[in-house]
Amino acid sequence: MTLDEESFLQDTMEGLNEVLRPFQQEVNRGQRMADFIKQCIRCAGRDDFLQLDEMLHTKTAENVEQEKALAGCKPIFNNLRQYATEQVERYRLQFIEDLTRLAQEAGLPIDIDFPRFSVLKGIDGEIEFSKRLTTINKKTLKSIDPRRIITAVQRKKKQLYDRSFDPQKFIDGIYKTYAAIAETDNVSLGHTVPIQHFYLEYVISLQSKTFFANMDKAKFRGYSLEQFGVDLWCYFESGIGRTANGKVLQLRPGRNNSLWLIDSDGERRQITGISFQEGEG
Repeated sequence: MTLDEESFLQDTMEGLNEVLRPFQQEVNRGQRMADFIKQCIRCAGRDDFLQLDEMLHTKTAENVEQEKALAGCKPIFNNLRQYATEQVERYRLQFIEDLTRLAQEAGLPIDIDFPRFSVLKGIDGEIEFSKRLTTINKKTLKSIDPRRIITAVQRKKKQLYDRSFDPQKFIDGIYKTYAAIAETDNVSLGHTVPIQHFYLEYVISLQSKTFFANMDKAKFRGYSLEQFGVDLWCYFESGIGRTANGKVLQLRPGRNNSLWLIDSDGERRQITGISFQEGEG
């Protein structure tokens, strides 16, 4: 093949791709709408009004209704939307029972005080039935389907609880960071240090040598505040009670420059300071 022939074929392929691209985009768009309608059919077939209610209030449903070739969908969608909304409102009484059952089946110890619920320490949710929203640890789930709520809770539990945790190693690491701050700030051990400053220094202490050699965000080890709170609770629950050198953790509550953490009673509290004191006995 000569260079001219190779160039000709390359130009030909690029030209055909340019012609194909908008056509393929339109085909894909049509396929998405067809798949959406098929999913509506399946949901209607099993009377899954919760999913129908969610789907029929999406942008995709609006796009289907505006498509000339699918104009017949609009009156059907309107009727189906009204039906789903009415069924959801009737379902409110059954909702708590279903959420409880699904949580039990998943092995999750749920506590419901509608519209709020909690699963383990550090996992809290609130249901806004009228808005079809559920908030779990300040993250919004655009659904009130108990199945989706439990799935989201399971993901959160896996993130916060389903990992190896050594309470002694944890508290010794906390003390090491605290002692380093005390030395840098030239204050005596036992002195309370600001919790926000401590949290920053502790997260830095968790980073690898590789990260400090090249501070690429991909190498950064995140440690969320909710993870910190749960780890504190798991430490309190472990019953260890002190560091390897006998120091006892103390958290000081307050409002200014605070962090929301979980205290030894399992309650969320605003904490402003942290210190370690000599243990008794």
